[in-house]
Amino acid sequence: MKAMYYEAFEQAPEIRTVPDPTPSGDGVVIKVGATGLCRSDWHGWMGHDPDIRLPHVPGHELAGKIVAAGKGVVRFKIGDRVTVPFVSGCGHCSECHSGNQQVCPNQFQPGFTHWGSFAEYVGIDYADTNLVHLPETVDDATAASLGCRFATSFRAVADQARTGPGEWIAVHGCGGVGLSAIMIATALGANAIAVDISEEKLAFARECGAVATINASAVADVAEAVREITKGGAHVSIDALGHPVTCFNSIRNLRRRGRHVQVGLMLGEHSTPQIPMAQVIGHELEIYGSHGMQAWRYDAMLSMLAAGKIAPQKLIGRRISLAEAVPALMALDRAEGTGISVITQF
Repeated sequence: MKAMYYEAFEQAPEIRTVPDPTPSGDGVVIKVGATGLCRSDWHGWMGHDPDIRLPHVPGHELAGKIVAAGKGVVRFKIGDRVTVPFVSGCGHCSECHSGNQQVCPNQFQPGFTHWGSFAEYVGIDYADTNLVHLPETVDDATAASLGCRFATSFRAVADQARTGPGEWIAVHGCGGVGLSAIMIATALGANAIAVDISEEKLAFARECGAVATINASAVADVAEAVREITKGGAHVSIDALGHPVTCFNSIRNLRRRGRHVQVGLMLGEHSTPQIPMAQVIGHELEIYGSHGMQAWRYDAMLSMLAAGKIAPQKLIGRRISLAEAVPALMALDRAEGTGISVITQF
């Protein structure tokens, strides 16, 4: 099969012919119909993720059709259209038994712990625990866009932050994660404030439902700007970028007993950000992480999509080829343009 392949971190990947995957006893092989490019893939290529063993094939947001299945797979069959959370559980540990596959200590992550979906085919283990059936009304590109950014944002906004109607939510960073969070929060009846340094992205955030925008490069104090708009601070705040500045501002702009959710990865030199701990204690703030979403929780997200309450397809900016994805991957840290790129040509 053709795949994007690299043998060293920070060196340009190549498109190579590599062996086709074979299914494990409890796994499947999926013919990839579409796969999204994500900043997490850039972090992996840079060497920030200790789970990656070289040589490597990246890619973790995917949708496609099952073409082979192990003898132990019960719930899925060849020909089924599926997607998969980027954090998949083993199905056997206490976390998986409690329904929290997203924090499984033995987790399977295509594109990180294993070769990923920037290829014609990808092998997925623990299929019965982790695969999600796709309705015919959801095309592969839209389904792929759900896999990391949208699903992670859904869990962050709906489950971790418990965002409710009428609440104010500040979203720091208007890339794929942030725009997804704005769209989901709006669908839940919350009032979203978009924070970014790009006027183009802030304009797109308004199209996704933001009721107010803040250009962080044009105000003296982002947290004060949020407090002024919300008359006291946000009930919920999301760091959708993953940077010491956005993390700090996201916590500082909360009202008393507010909830911060860290979605953007904090890796490498950004792994130990400053936190205003006196405010956390004195205002009884809640701080959460959000790391993917369980396969069983996809039903709620797909139901909202079917009802027209969310439209993740609006976030797709470019549909590109596997070869075009090489320079696109290397440029992900620069976050240029709006929307996300999805590989649809292999």
